[in-house]
Amino acid sequence: MASSFLKYSVLLQKYRTPLLITSCGGIFAANMFYHVFPDISYRRLYQAWHKGEPVTLSEKLQGVFQQVLKDYGISSPKNLSAFASFGFHPVGAGVPWLPAGAQIGIPANFNSTADDSSGITNRAVFINGKMVDWNSDAGCALKEALVFSPEAQKFAIAREVARLQSGGPVMSAVVAPFCLGGLWVYSIVLKQVFGLHAGPLLLRGAVNAVALGLCAISYFLTSDALNQWIDYTSDRRAAGVSRDYAKGGLEFYDKMLSRNRTLRSLMGQKGEEMYAPSGNLFPAHLLQLKHAPYTSRREGILALLKEEKV
Repeated sequence: MASSFLKYSVLLQKYRTPLLITSCGGIFAANMFYHVFPDISYRRLYQAWHKGEPVTLSEKLQGVFQQVLKDYGISSPKNLSAFASFGFHPVGAGVPWLPAGAQIGIPANFNSTADDSSGITNRAVFINGKMVDWNSDAGCALKEALVFSPEAQKFAIAREVARLQSGGPVMSAVVAPFCLGGLWVYSIVLKQVFGLHAGPLLLRGAVNAVALGLCAISYFLTSDALNQWIDYTSDRRAAGVSRDYAKGGLEFYDKMLSRNRTLRSLMGQKGEEMYAPSGNLFPAHLLQLKHAPYTSRREGILALLKEEKV
């Protein structure tokens, strides 16, 4: 068994560069798959269904989407398309400059207005196994948090357009291969520093374990930093379209925070573990915040308005 392990070690050492390139390329390709083919992957995953049939995006929301593309200055709108998605805020995937383009999902509650909330109340929403009573105090608060003005709707769609147009999916997909390459660098540098290239196998294994730990920490920190940068940048670009878009951004995040506070109350202990009293999401764990806090994103848009940059 020891001899087999040594043979594999020799092979890995001999072909480490092509193996590293292949591994990094494979991880990048896997991360980009549903962005390269959003129509057959992402759209099918987030498509809204009703009675066994896919829901068609309303003419109203198609018009809003086209207006956002026009306001944002998209020169090739054919590379960006919208569909009816489940959930309560827009989602998107794809790369606009690739042949398949990008897809943005717009939820049914964007059809609702303060005078007509049927896009929300005609849906059965279950929390902790109980259907939300839209006529209760909590149900009314949740319903109000899910109704957005046209300006807030445009901002929410525009921030997805901004994220996809700026290549956010590509940048996110690069992090894992970059950190895998870092693992190789960490391993070589540590062995060089401690003179272990020809040292005992056990010590070299320990160094590889340390390098793996550094690689994992680097991945979490780099991924979080990049995701937050993309969040803030997308918000700024969407809010920068016009002052109305910026005001819509304030409303959007106010309602997101209100929605999360209501869900925290409705979900009991699970809600307290998921949502902060402010309405922000709690991080998955200490090393991974993942996305920028909604309160910070709101403050960023407010600062733009105060500086009269939009």
